[in-house]
Amino acid sequence: MERDLPWSSKPLIMGVLNVTPDSFFDGGKHSAEEDAVRHALLMVESGAHIIDVGGESSRPFSSPVSTDEELRRIIPVIQRIRAESDVPISVDTCKARVAREACLAGADIVNDISGLRNDPDMADAIRDLARYVVIMHMKGAPADMQKAPYYDDVVTEIRTFFLERMRYAVDSGIEEEKIILDPGIGFGKRLEDNLKILKALDRFAAIGRPLLVGTSMKGFIGTITGSSLEERIEGTLASIAIAIWNGAAIVRVHDVKRTSKVVKLVDAIKKA
Repeated sequence: MERDLPWSSKPLIMGVLNVTPDSFFDGGKHSAEEDAVRHALLMVESGAHIIDVGGESSRPFSSPVSTDEELRRIIPVIQRIRAESDVPISVDTCKARVAREACLAGADIVNDISGLRNDPDMADAIRDLARYVVIMHMKGAPADMQKAPYYDDVVTEIRTFFLERMRYAVDSGIEEEKIILDPGIGFGKRLEDNLKILKALDRFAAIGRPLLVGTSMKGFIGTITGSSLEERIEGTLASIAIAIWNGAAIVRVHDVKRTSKVVKLVDAIKKA
């Protein structure tokens, strides 16, 4: 079945489903298969247009897990979601084998935080099986990305990265129309970098591919607002409103229900 992503008509909400014991916000809450599937379907009911399933934490200073462990965590969950819903499913992975098996299980999108750099076989896997790919910018790897990151001009550097990675993807046989770009808020970025990225999203949107933005509950929001992890929802919603206003086509979030109301209002104002 063809599952389209209608970002040209409305902003889309990607609900985060971390099937991990150690993700920064909700690690362990949905690691059991039944809990994960139930939460995914609840997010769909609350307004999620995409479910992003991840089996390996990418929080700062996290360690990678084995391919077999990642597959053990996510494949049964993807199969169950697909059996119960036609919602587009994204698999959050840097491993080609995981991407292949996830797509065969029912995933439509490969969300690669390494920007197709971690696994030399990833581009081929996406070309053969995935309907879409998210190419994200990250300086370093999760284990070291927040150890003194530095940019002379963060917006220009990310834009140059996007153009180079798009060329690589297309040269590898991936259709340009399948590419989604993510500037990687919080992935090897300082607080000021995250703010500059949000302010300048229109420069990335000008490339001509849909932008995915993930600010949900991240540390820079807590730093600015003086909020603990559990108290970052207001800052998250504000950042989502700014992101959509400045050109984001997809927002990746934990709280789908409250995000849905913000997205509807901002979209209505933009279309007025």
